[in-house]
Amino acid sequence: MSLRRPYLSALRLYHEYPRPFWTLAIVTFIDRLGGALIFPFFALYITSRFGVGMTEVGILFLLFSVPSVFGGLIGGALADRLGRKGVIVFSLITTAISTLIMGFIDSLQAFYVLAVLVGLLADVGGPAYQAAVADILPEEQRAGGFGLLRVVFNLAVVIGPAIGGLLASRSYLLLFIADTVASSLTALIVLAFLPETKPQRIGHQEPESITKTFGGYALPLRDATFVFFILACMLQGFVYLQMNSTLGVYLRDLHGIPERGYGALLSLNAAMVVVMQFWITRRIEKRPAYLVMVIGTLLYAIGFGLYGPATTYTWFAIAMIVLTVGEMLVAPMMQALAARMAPEDMRGRYMAVFGFAWVVPSALAPLMAGVVMDRFDPRWVWYAAAVIGMASAAMFLRLHRREVSQLSSPAPAVPGAA
Repeated sequence: MSLRRPYLSALRLYHEYPRPFWTLAIVTFIDRLGGALIFPFFALYITSRFGVGMTEVGILFLLFSVPSVFGGLIGGALADRLGRKGVIVFSLITTAISTLIMGFIDSLQAFYVLAVLVGLLADVGGPAYQAAVADILPEEQRAGGFGLLRVVFNLAVVIGPAIGGLLASRSYLLLFIADTVASSLTALIVLAFLPETKPQRIGHQEPESITKTFGGYALPLRDATFVFFILACMLQGFVYLQMNSTLGVYLRDLHGIPERGYGALLSLNAAMVVVMQFWITRRIEKRPAYLVMVIGTLLYAIGFGLYGPATTYTWFAIAMIVLTVGEMLVAPMMQALAARMAPEDMRGRYMAVFGFAWVVPSALAPLMAGVVMDRFDPRWVWYAAAVIGMASAAMFLRLHRREVSQLSSPAPAVPGAA
């Protein structure tokens, strides 16, 4: 009886979402498992292999991230013009090849050159992937769907760092090989089982020219609410990125926490998401979206800020618990909000512009944190994260108040009068 109830609940959940969504879930798990093997140890790998500090690591993240701006813009336009599936497969194949090459490079200068190429090609598939989720799910299911994908994502992260730590203790090259295999397998599954999700054109509507496709980026960039939302998410990204770029080196160098201890904290984060994310998403998906973002971002500020004064592993774990609760509030709601703002025929381009909320912090946050850690008191990284997190929460609060004001005010008598 005790096993029958969870089985029936899982069966109902499976039938609640369409089959292509579950294909995306499988794809997410395999691809993120490969990434979870290597990404948490990337800063540790660079500093130990090339004998450099966090400033050089920050420069490397910058070289990854800046070209990815152009890669995402190209991918978003191609996803709207050609379809989602081919763009995703192309991105996975180029990622597999470039990751394998990284494992054999023994020159930091050559690593810098490859980082530019990887940054340009690897993120081409990001807007197409997010647009596919929005294509498959109706608006009322998107927060729950993104929440489920986060559970799958973090199930991979629970397993990945533990396996990655074991592989890294033998050879860092094994991490790059494992990630290459994961990306290749994911590309095959997408090619074989994921249908094209791009919405069909209505009637005999003429297809866009290439110039018009890329010119369509003017629309999201002129959308003041969307741009303000991206800026708020961008500040939030400056805070969140410290977990996977700076925290491991900070704990190792200042507090003597080895790689396994850092990996355990990441596994705690992922395990909480696996166990609690969908339960939390079910309870917040009908709440005011921007207000949920305010609360979650404040928890980010508190959790990351705790790493400054904390000196024991227990407090490091408490800080991870606090920020993880914030993450479970923020992540699915943020993606659902971005999808809600995007017109159906421009989802790829809107999602590409939304990618700036991640790309800009990826380019600047590790470098800025690296300069602080190498030249000043490293604890200031976490105090600054708390301040930036509160600023982001204030911006989401402004969006919430604006939405409440619009809903409570009467509609204009003449269309366009507002």
